[in-house]
Amino acid sequence: MHGWVCRTSALAVTMLFASCVSAAAQDYTAREKLRAHSNEFRKEVIRVADGVYVAVGYSASNVILIQGDTGSIIVDTATDPVAARAIRSALGDLLRAPVRAIIYTHSHPDHTGGARVFAGTDRPEILSHQRLVQAVPDIGRAGRDGGDQFGMALPESMYINAGVQMEVGRVTPPTREGYLPPTRTFSGDQLLLTIAGVRLQILYTPGETADAISVWLPEKRVLMPGDGFLRAFPNISPIRGARPRSPEDWIASLEKMIGLGPEFVLGGQAARAALTAYRDGIKSILDQTIQGMKQGERPDELVVHVKLPADLAENPYLQEFYGGVEWTVRGIYADRVGWFDGNATTLFPLPAKDRAAKLIGLIGGPDQVLARGREALAAREFKWAAELADYVLANDSANISAKRIKGQALIELGERQINAIARNYYLSSAMYLLRDLPPQ
Repeated sequence: MHGWVCRTSALAVTMLFASCVSAAAQDYTAREKLRAHSNEFRKEVIRVADGVYVAVGYSASNVILIQGDTGSIIVDTATDPVAARAIRSALGDLLRAPVRAIIYTHSHPDHTGGARVFAGTDRPEILSHQRLVQAVPDIGRAGRDGGDQFGMALPESMYINAGVQMEVGRVTPPTREGYLPPTRTFSGDQLLLTIAGVRLQILYTPGETADAISVWLPEKRVLMPGDGFLRAFPNISPIRGARPRSPEDWIASLEKMIGLGPEFVLGGQAARAALTAYRDGIKSILDQTIQGMKQGERPDELVVHVKLPADLAENPYLQEFYGGVEWTVRGIYADRVGWFDGNATTLFPLPAKDRAAKLIGLIGGPDQVLARGREALAAREFKWAAELADYVLANDSANISAKRIKGQALIELGERQINAIARNYYLSSAMYLLRDLPPQ
């Protein structure tokens, strides 16, 4: 987490933000939908079926308890030991000692960070796919983007949620102290086993990660897909500096899950119809994008018309709280045909600083550019205002007026987002621009 938060009071930051927001009538409908979405993350232990419980809202990921005849099975373990202890306490006597097995659905820290708490002194078997132990960490972008997309540095008054969880790393800083490495892995498409008298089928279902698995209880018709199914449009093309996830693999995994005919699907606490809509949503965006690419369309052209069909756009499991359709289109394009968009002008483009300097000259100098930026803010053209400010900042990174214009534009854009990742990134970026400016 960034040290400046300790030097600047939350009240001061909030006042700074408030002073930048236009007093004109605002359209915050999307923001209010995101705010209402937080109800999904209220803390509770839900009985899914006989002997199957899920702890929701205590951590960035859900923790699932399966009761067996001679002990318990834990599927995913929360973000960190603090969250894991809270969940273990909430489960209370439902958790039958000893814990016989812990299953990681995939390698992300929010699913693997509390294992030590659930293992205790029981020495359970810890299971995962073999690809989990071979996983290569995402490079990121200077190590900052992940925290920004989750709003780790935002003051409480500016923060809503993280899209598919209430928060990540805001209360307890990220830690790997609670992680335990797998003691048993498999490398095929499935693993059949019985633990504590419970028959399990573990399926390889890549999607959000290449090591992802799903846990299927055939006798109870309960499916635990990890992050293969969320109550939000999937994050196929992350903005934090990670490789795009394969939509084809994700679709194939969802088809495998649908074929099981589940009555209960944990994650969205839904059933087969929701999985079908999820698959159809991803497939529609993939098919439309590929079709447009075959016709020679570039990313900026594709995102104008590639949308979810009307019925899927209204589906509660495909709202863009986390991933985004536009980001997915751009990710598919880059993954399939590379960085070049087919326009010969962009083969060897002007350096950004040179382009900015020439554009500023055409407009009439920095003062004129900043004046146009203020006009764009007044006209609620916030993307254009931010871009105009960037032209000035490209060659004058300390320009206070440009920072104010861009910061205000980013705040206005952030406050209009239904996507938590976009909101958090916009607002975090605005804070870094505005935090050291003198009073206006």
